[in-house]
Amino acid sequence: MRLSHTLVPTLKETPAEAQIVSHRLMLRAGLVRQTAAGIYAWLPLGWRVLQNIEQIVREEQDAIGAQEMLMPTIQPAELWRQSGRYDAYGPEMLRIKDRHDRDMLYGPTNEEMITDIFRQSVKSYRELPQMLYHIQWKFRDEVRPRFGVMRGREFLMKDAYSFDLDYASAVVSYRRMMLAYMRTFHRLGVNAIPMEAESGPIGGNLSHEFIILAPTGESRVWYDAAFERMDYSPRAVSHESEADLERFFVQMTTPYAATDEKHDEAAWARVADKREGRGIEVGHIFYFGTKYSTPLGLAVAGRDGAPVTPHMGSYGVGVSRLVGALIEAFHDDAGIKWPDAVAPFRAAILNLKVGDANCDRLCEDLYAKLRGNALYDDREERAGVKFADADLMGHPWQIVVGPRGAANGMVELKRRMTGERQELDIDAALARLG
Repeated sequence: MRLSHTLVPTLKETPAEAQIVSHRLMLRAGLVRQTAAGIYAWLPLGWRVLQNIEQIVREEQDAIGAQEMLMPTIQPAELWRQSGRYDAYGPEMLRIKDRHDRDMLYGPTNEEMITDIFRQSVKSYRELPQMLYHIQWKFRDEVRPRFGVMRGREFLMKDAYSFDLDYASAVVSYRRMMLAYMRTFHRLGVNAIPMEAESGPIGGNLSHEFIILAPTGESRVWYDAAFERMDYSPRAVSHESEADLERFFVQMTTPYAATDEKHDEAAWARVADKREGRGIEVGHIFYFGTKYSTPLGLAVAGRDGAPVTPHMGSYGVGVSRLVGALIEAFHDDAGIKWPDAVAPFRAAILNLKVGDANCDRLCEDLYAKLRGNALYDDREERAGVKFADADLMGHPWQIVVGPRGAANGMVELKRRMTGERQELDIDAALARLG
């Protein structure tokens, strides 16, 4: 994309309403614009980041055999009345009526709907286990939406749901999903720590939240450094092996890890290799047995022909929240420092003298060879403005093309994450980018 014809409305000044780093930088870098309290339009650069995160989440869900589908945002209230949650959920749920005066709601989550779909479709134990997921916009009417996409009212979430014949197989599904989450966060470039958690309004008696470490995180975190040494790659853990999954689960849940609410000084004193920091919750998984399948009448024929109520689990990742969380983890005073896997573009090409024949030719050559994975700053702006905007937007690499270097076929390559700079010819620069 050519920056001169791209909607990237960067800001020099910090908007007054932005209270945290990620909100400030998302607005200043032109990733989003607020349209109402807690509701944001995703502009081209922000949308590309969101899609990159979504794709990594999708690939790791697919890898464990979860099936992607799509459920509607609007749900009938009757399903929630059957589960008992319609009145219990609270004012965060947006309740509406259609033109026929039927009670509807904008879904904050999908346990009831997926259970209803499953009860209409699956009849025998032979069809279990199954795991389904979708990546869909949700709405929760926060009383005080703040911190940009970190605590907005409308947000993009991956929510998955498992159906198993009994408790033992449901635990296997739970562990399989925990493994997928750890691999997802690793691919995003962040260290994630699973912590035992309260189930809240979702319900259930087995629950973990996932905290990624960020200096400006909302929660203080205490954890055993053993988490930093764990190997949960496919070569170390097979998601198809129940024995591997059990070892993985024990490995993930025995070292000490706690946020402010559950920190235990006596237990902490016994940890040999201590780490402290701050973190942000970006995912939550739950096993809740038959909490929804029983009231909604979901049953399948068991091995002896008698009806059996499936056990269920629910698994959420805040896809849009992750955009903000990654910025909290990776930034400096100049702007965002995107990890390679999620950056809107692999590189920014900075033409420091538009109109110079050598600069223009070299930039056009680079732009063509990068095949849509570069943002070409072809604006007739001062070099300082281009450097500042490139740092603010945070593309992993900057290819700086000035008249002196271009005359000799050379460019300066800057690595945004580290600040490292090198002068290279065009082929060597492209080779570094991979």
